[in-house]
Amino acid sequence: MKKLLVVAVLLGLSGCSDEQEVGDVSLGVLTTKDIKISVLVDPIVTGVTCHVASIEANLDFADPSDSSIACRRTGVINKAMLEKIDKSKSGEVVFKQSKSIFFKSMKIRRIYDPKSQTLMYVSYSTKETSGSYKHSLSTVPLWGTEAYQKTN
Repeated sequence: MKKLLVVAVLLGLSGCSDEQEVGDVSLGVLTTKDIKISVLVDPIVTGVTCHVASIEANLDFADPSDSSIACRRTGVINKAMLEKIDKSKSGEVVFKQSKSIFFKSMKIRRIYDPKSQTLMYVSYSTKETSGSYKHSLSTVPLWGTEAYQKTN
């Protein structure tokens, strides 16, 4: 039974996204930590690309919780895409990556602000660190896209 649990945990470490690493910045010769920069295209609103920078500690059981996110419009965003997204106040998770064998993960959630017609992408850690849940926010306004609704 214990072997099954270990295998399940290790399989869970692989993440569940089509994320691709596009940058790797060493933090120095005397450390095993690097800044990894990944690119993620929103699976529904494919005209949005996010870049996420996070620390990877190669020889540790857990990566630090800090991350930074920047999302931009990189293609077409239309009404059909907007109709498919979760418009609740909590939005929906569009990316998840394990950051520890102890059930800590980094998630990116898409939330729609209908008043400003803006997509918000929040990157956050699921485990409290030093009394805080680490998070970062980026926004993509729909103004100038096919999805933008003119108001009077």
